[in-house]
Amino acid sequence: MCGIVGYIGNRNAVPVLLQGLEKLEYRGYDSAGVAVFDEREKKICVCKKKGRVENLESALYDNPVKGRLGIGHTRWATHGVPSDINAHPHFSGSENVAVVHNGIIENYMEIKEILQSKGFEFISDTDTECVAQLVEYYYDQSGDFNDAVFKALEKVDGSYALGIICKDFPDRIIAAKKNGPLIVGLGQGENFIASDMPAILKYTRNTYILEDNEVAVITKDDVKIYNPDKEEVKKNVYVVDWSIEAAEKSGYDHFMLKEIFEQPKVVSDNLNRRFKPDGSGIQLDDIKLFREDLEKINKAYIVACGTAYYAGLVGKFLIEKLCRIPVNSDVASEFRYKDPLIDENTLVIVISQSGETADTLEAMRLAKRRGSRVLAVVNVVGSTIAREADDVIYTLAGPEIAVASTKAFSAQVVAMFLLSLHIALETDKMSLEEFDEIRREMLKLPSHINKILTQAPNIKRFMEKYIDSKNVFYIGRGLDYVVCREGSLKLKEIAYLHSEPYAAGELKHGPIALIEESTLVIGVATQQELFAKTMSNIKEVKARGAKVLMIAMQGNTETEKYADDYIYIPKTHPILTPLLANIPQQLFAYYMAVGLGNDVDKPRNLAKSVTVE
Repeated sequence: MCGIVGYIGNRNAVPVLLQGLEKLEYRGYDSAGVAVFDEREKKICVCKKKGRVENLESALYDNPVKGRLGIGHTRWATHGVPSDINAHPHFSGSENVAVVHNGIIENYMEIKEILQSKGFEFISDTDTECVAQLVEYYYDQSGDFNDAVFKALEKVDGSYALGIICKDFPDRIIAAKKNGPLIVGLGQGENFIASDMPAILKYTRNTYILEDNEVAVITKDDVKIYNPDKEEVKKNVYVVDWSIEAAEKSGYDHFMLKEIFEQPKVVSDNLNRRFKPDGSGIQLDDIKLFREDLEKINKAYIVACGTAYYAGLVGKFLIEKLCRIPVNSDVASEFRYKDPLIDENTLVIVISQSGETADTLEAMRLAKRRGSRVLAVVNVVGSTIAREADDVIYTLAGPEIAVASTKAFSAQVVAMFLLSLHIALETDKMSLEEFDEIRREMLKLPSHINKILTQAPNIKRFMEKYIDSKNVFYIGRGLDYVVCREGSLKLKEIAYLHSEPYAAGELKHGPIALIEESTLVIGVATQQELFAKTMSNIKEVKARGAKVLMIAMQGNTETEKYADDYIYIPKTHPILTPLLANIPQQLFAYYMAVGLGNDVDKPRNLAKSVTVE
């Protein structure tokens, strides 16, 4: 959600900023812009355009700007419609200060009204413009750029990642962070800021990760970081360990397709690292959640948003089934406001691909204030959630560029498998023999995923058959219903099709009224104990004219009597089916989106990392 990049050094800043913005396109945005200090004119030049980065590039080609200090931004609208005026960067009234901002300034109207009463004029509908104007207000009083930023931040409520430059101080960028990701990239004779590593990975792997309420003053040769009391803070350098190639398409048409096909490796990496070599249990990074800790826990909550929430539902099912611990699952945006019944005897598991999801982060902080033990499942090392949690399981998925999550979801589900097995072993709810049976089946998962991926051409043909569907329903029971919810979400996200998941047994309580001739129903039936009941529901929708695409376990040929088309997943342990059954759904959603001509990697209105509430 929104992207920031900034540069100061000896290069022309414009190509660096544009390249960085292109690498941040996956985050979701509706406009883009840059502010660059022009050394000849001795002023800040701003160029910003509604739409894609390529629109900005065209504008800069027609009106070239050159300088060695600049900030850039891709905006995802929160205040004001997408437009050239509302795009970032934003100027102060005198054009002395320019600002880029991710997040939401909650008291911006109050600040705006105060400044308007003092003669300041505003031209945009955004909350961000008030930051630029407020910095200028304090700068006019003192002539001290650094001090003006600190004073402005004292007045601002909300979330922010900020990059700020001043015409009178072309030797620095000031960056500030609160509840929004922001890093400082460290180079030789040049330094950078970015909201995410791909923006600057071409130039450096060495970074400082800013903590909340820290302010960085960045020159080409130096970086100083301060706390709110203006005391200098010493930081450790974090070195990014993934390659530029990991953030490239590598010959695939889209990042999403590449990431779908990376799943065998992602699953293999997790399993090879997490199973103890002697087969006696699980090793989960630095997690210290052992018998004496688990004996104090009388319930658990799993809290997440979107796709991560569905991975959490798999975890809820498994922890209750294997560990016999009651588990509540909540979307993070609701958890915070329901006064949840949690205390020091509650284990709260939060799941977030980015580790920066605003609602999940605030839910985690609420849990910690109540004394709960918090375990985070995240992909991004060094992210805010990872740093603040008591324990962390890293999902080892590598960079996920497509907005619609695929490999990160699979890695989260594997984390749920592993965590459930670990708890079950520690609490003596599972014997080593039972564990070994599941372990052996889990080690086959990468091979099973590869077999499913070989069916991609068939799934593409199903897309061609069902491309005209207007309404799609997913039905399943138990773990299959969880899979249906994720499959339906993917179809909404990238194909823009109306799609609803239903517990198959609930069809007769209302949803079956929506079934009509040629409605597409995707049925998932991988749980043998529920197979017959699910097939009864399939017969019900067939009797009302639906077209049925089934996902079932190999060997359940009864499927073929009632489904129009079917996809088989390899036989595996029943608790492992969600991982495998979801792969065909990812491919189906992908091919439907391509067939409908949609921008697969950058679906409309969506953002990769949701850093506002």
